[in-house]
Amino acid sequence: MVPTHAAKAGVRYRYYVSTPFLHGEAKTASAGSVPRVSAADIEDVVVKFLKEHLAAKQDKSTTGVVPLNNCDAVTQLVAGIIVHKDRLSVRLKPDNVDEASDCPDDRSFSIPWRKPPSKKSRQILLPHNASRSDVRPEQFERRVRLVSAIARGRRWLDDVVSGRVTTVAQLCTREKCSTRQVNMTISLAFLAPNLVKAALEGRLPRGIGIERLRDPPTEWSRQFEALGLNPE
Repeated sequence: MVPTHAAKAGVRYRYYVSTPFLHGEAKTASAGSVPRVSAADIEDVVVKFLKEHLAAKQDKSTTGVVPLNNCDAVTQLVAGIIVHKDRLSVRLKPDNVDEASDCPDDRSFSIPWRKPPSKKSRQILLPHNASRSDVRPEQFERRVRLVSAIARGRRWLDDVVSGRVTTVAQLCTREKCSTRQVNMTISLAFLAPNLVKAALEGRLPRGIGIERLRDPPTEWSRQFEALGLNPE
């Protein structure tokens, strides 16, 4: 597999892509049954294996040189990884040149593994009298803007409570926005925790965005009623 990445809404996602898949040989090659996998899904498993393997060897000098907490450890210690549907075949680099030609099988290991589901099941909050099949989650870009606005509102409220700013006018000047925009943004800091959690997890139904969530009722239960949503 070869490393690659994709960017979405300013966020960089790292992947490993099967070499046979890239060359159009996935159907005939012995490897390549998994065309693409998240980098974290592979690296976390391999780093955990390396920690256990080195601990078993009690090689304190090696563990001191290589910090086993990120993909750099994989790069320094691993010669290659073949991803199968049910396991990872890991081949370690030799400790020295002389070891490279002796017993290559001693440096090869099989780790039980299965690719996690590409899409995690999400239970969308349902509007009143709506069936789950008719409800779609909020679009990704709108969800990112909503989560950013909630975080901004909480940060601004903390500025006021802590005394970093003493008046709304001072906050307006600093952020270059109107009094109404400051008040509406800070109001997002008072959303019910379950609504914030649903926003972070992408479980708000389409149409429930910043405009609908601004200036919510004080009582959390009434916020769900105002939005026409069934509370969790």
